Amino acid sequence: MEFETDFWRDAAERKSWDAIVPGEPRETVPYVLTLEAIQKYCRAVGDMHPLYFDEEYAKESVYGGLIAPPSIHILLMFSCTPTTDWMRSPGTINAGQSWTYNIPARPGDTISLQARALDKFIKRDRLFVIHDNVFFNQHGEVICSGRGWTIRPN
Repeated sequence: MEFETDFWRDAAERKSWDAIVPGEPRETVPYVLTLEAIQKYCRAVGDMHPLYFDEEYAKESVYGGLIAPPSIHILLMFSCTPTTDWMRSPGTINAGQSWTYNIPARPGDTISLQARALDKFIKRDRLFVIHDNVFFNQHGEVICSGRGWTIRPN
């Protein structure tokens, strides 16, 4: 699966502030996480830990094999979300995130995402949305979960 790099693609179809309904599940798609994607991500962010590259080293670790770094949720967020549901641009600002990591994602895992807006409110004339995201592997195990806050354009 090729990762979309045109962040403006489908921008006109993305939800406006008024169309965001707290509690409503967002559309997501499953994503098969490959070793190639993990290693490409690791190289891009400069994380060259042998747990992500060296099969022998990883087999001897507590994980028993190659894994993805916890921050892989950044790649997964884009991979599991259709481009029509990416945050509206230009103008959306990341106002903060908090993530909890449970188990590592592994090469070959089929990742699914449950995502929704929890709340939206106006503070000092700014439009805020609180997001809830949970990533699962093909066994229904939670890889990681997080909350994020964004400031949205009108």
